[in-house]
Amino acid sequence: MRKILLVCTGGTIASKKSENGLAPELSAKELLSYIPDIISSGNIGVHSVQIFNIDSTNMTPSNWCAIVETIEKYYDEYDGFVVCHGTDTMAYTSAALSYMIRNSLKPIVITGSQKPIDLDITDGRKNLTDSIIYAADEESSGVSIVFDGNVIAGTRAKKMRAKSYNAFYSVNFPELAVIRDGRIIRYINPEIPKGDVRFYKELNESVIVLKLIPGLSPDILDYLFKNYDCIVIESFGVGGIPDNMFKEFCVQMEKRMSEGKIVVMATQVVNEGSNMEIYEVGQRIKKAFNLIEAYDMTLEATITKLMLLMRLYKNDYEKIRRAFYETVNHDILYKGDEEI
Repeated sequence: MRKILLVCTGGTIASKKSENGLAPELSAKELLSYIPDIISSGNIGVHSVQIFNIDSTNMTPSNWCAIVETIEKYYDEYDGFVVCHGTDTMAYTSAALSYMIRNSLKPIVITGSQKPIDLDITDGRKNLTDSIIYAADEESSGVSIVFDGNVIAGTRAKKMRAKSYNAFYSVNFPELAVIRDGRIIRYINPEIPKGDVRFYKELNESVIVLKLIPGLSPDILDYLFKNYDCIVIESFGVGGIPDNMFKEFCVQMEKRMSEGKIVVMATQVVNEGSNMEIYEVGQRIKKAFNLIEAYDMTLEATITKLMLLMRLYKNDYEKIRRAFYETVNHDILYKGDEEI
């Protein structure tokens, strides 16, 4: 019998209607009561633990650390783990866990639903059942999201629909598998970890995202560089700095890089990624300051990876840069001409 630990954190799947809208109320044991068939099958033993019960809008890096601590505590006792989670920040959590739990031969599955599990019509029961089936399979490993019958690498998921059941897409990377009628159909074999499992429970949360819009004032740069260790710039297209911000950006970079400040260029475009070498507005900045570039990574993966690397390597820019380009859980495929 395969032993699975259900780690419950709240979210829509555990919510009930109240006067003020949906709010997480169901306990871990109550969630399991809605999938009696898999619990009584005799092939899988499922135990549960409730570590908090929150709307995922309220998820924070300290909550990620609590999830990691729980999985580390029970890691040797179970064959796999399923984390029940709200959908709104699920992609951030799945990316964070991909970096905070390395080299796991055991599967760590994140799931949830768009409708509460106690409704007559809900995706909650299917998603929870599929996740337990996937976590109990001997060929599964690493961190992934299981949702609407799809298995997505933890660093590649993005919520693309606010209400529909097919809420999550795998960005710039194929789905790992699909689950149909309780059967797993694998497209990509899980990677074999190189080394023992490692748990990281400390992050540097001083990361901010600057989303460029046409005509954005450069005055914001001074504030961001003063108050954050890392700025992720969501630029237009393949990446670049507009002319009206170029002078101030150069001034801030020359002043702040010696303080250990980090700038990473990403793109607002969901698919295909950045490439600052294509246009002058990108190439001039990248060459001048050897900027880190997110390429085909998701924003969620970019942010959470930086939080860990900044904690591990403090102000050592070159170590952070090299580690950023090391592929973890399929997070980055294209790396331009970067030297690693």
